[in-house]
Amino acid sequence: MTETIDYISTDGLKLFAKSYGPVDAPLSVLCLHGLTRNSKDFEPMIAALGNTHRFIAVDVRGRGRSAYDPDPSHYTPQVYASDMQTLLDHLGIENVALIGTSMGGLMSMLMMKMMPERISGVVLNDIGPSVDKAGLKRIAGYVGKNIPLESWEVAAEVLQNMQGPFFPNFGPDDWMIFAKRTFREMDDGRVILDYDPAIASAFGTGKISLYLRFVMWQLFKSMYAAPLLVIRGQLSDLFSQKTMKTMVNRHPNARAVTIPEVGHAPILDEPDAVRAIAEFLSQCAKGQ
Repeated sequence: MTETIDYISTDGLKLFAKSYGPVDAPLSVLCLHGLTRNSKDFEPMIAALGNTHRFIAVDVRGRGRSAYDPDPSHYTPQVYASDMQTLLDHLGIENVALIGTSMGGLMSMLMMKMMPERISGVVLNDIGPSVDKAGLKRIAGYVGKNIPLESWEVAAEVLQNMQGPFFPNFGPDDWMIFAKRTFREMDDGRVILDYDPAIASAFGTGKISLYLRFVMWQLFKSMYAAPLLVIRGQLSDLFSQKTMKTMVNRHPNARAVTIPEVGHAPILDEPDAVRAIAEFLSQCAKGQ
């Protein structure tokens, strides 16, 4: 069962989410995508996990079917997290598990600070309080460069050229499926990345100061209030094994899994990811 969700942010922006599975399932799971991504990223994971839970995949403002913000300064994780609180209030959901990929993981950390009593567990996908310079530099090099492409085939080729080292086992069909989740078709038949290029202005150069690193590790302490599953792509250039181990060592109720032969960020339909997430969500449902 699927259901589209339209709701309005506190500053009047029309936002979109999509619900999968039974509305009355014991556990609702809010799925939060990465910087340049959208709700479709979670379709493979949801298909692999089945209808045991209710999954709500969001289009953060400026992505997918959510409206673009006329003020690009609002493109920040703090504003996105506030939008998620508005969504939960709109749906009347008092308790939820979170799955956050990359930027969505930062949103999850902020939500744990804002509303710990509403969150039964968090899955962080290839993200933590500390991120590596190489990955940030790579992302800063392409974010916002939304150039229309002539066809879906060209879009798949562009993705393969950009992301090939992080998904070495992908074949042509995989890259086309990836493109269909990443781009949208324009009225003239060309395709373009499915996000507002103005999000690049908030991302800046991607540099992280020592002070911000300190703040992020302080924020991570908010995560201690709920069970945590940390997922890392073995080939990730953004999220190091050292950071993952530090997170698990500091958190009182955390476990980690590394997805082999995948970089930033795992699709979450990989067998190791599906097994870990299914077990984790089952524990979250029992703990409510």
